[in-house]
Amino acid sequence: MYSRAKQVLTICLPALIAGMLLSACENDLKKVKEISQNQINMDVDTIHVVNIIFSDSARVKFTIDAPLLLQHTGKKQYNVMPKGVHINIYDKDLNQIGTLTADTGIQREDQNVIEFHKNVVARNAKGETFKSDELIWDQNTKRMHSNKQVQITMTNGDIYNGTSFESTQTLWPWTMVKSTGLFNVTDAPTQ
Repeated sequence: MYSRAKQVLTICLPALIAGMLLSACENDLKKVKEISQNQINMDVDTIHVVNIIFSDSARVKFTIDAPLLLQHTGKKQYNVMPKGVHINIYDKDLNQIGTLTADTGIQREDQNVIEFHKNVVARNAKGETFKSDELIWDQNTKRMHSNKQVQITMTNGDIYNGTSFESTQTLWPWTMVKSTGLFNVTDAPTQ
C-alpha cells in the first residue's frame, strides 16, 4: 500500500508543480503585456542643458534653467527636472524680482502647474528667503503654495516658521498657517 501511494505521489506531484508553474506563467505573461503596453504609451525624451523662457504679451515673465529635462510624452504629458532647477522671475521692465531653486522640478502641462521638491529656496524682491521641501506654482491662478513646513527669513534676520504657505507668484504678499518665529528685539523694555 505504501509503495502504491508513493507511485501516485511520484506521478501526481510533478504534474501538480507543472500545472502551478504554467498558471503562474500565464499570469506573468499578462502582467508583462500590461507593462509593455504602458511602456509603449510612455515615451521619454532626454534634453540636456535646458533654458526655457516664459513670456506673456511679448514680455519675459520668468526663465527656467535645468541641467537635465525628461519629457514624458505618453497619455499624461509632463516634464521632470531631476538634477535641479533654477528659476528667475522678472517684472514688466525685465528687472529680476525673484529666484527659486530646488533639487527636483515637475511641470504638469495638463494642469499648468510646476511642482518643486527637496531643498526649495526662493527669494522675493524684498530679499525675503523662503525654504521648504515643497512649493507648488499654479500658473492658472498665478499663485504659489506649500502644505509642508516653511521657513521665511526676513531681511532684518527675523525668522518665521509655519505649517503651510501661500502667496502670489512674485512671493509677495504671503500668508502662513500656524506660524511661530524668532524675532530680533532692538529696543530695551521701558520701566
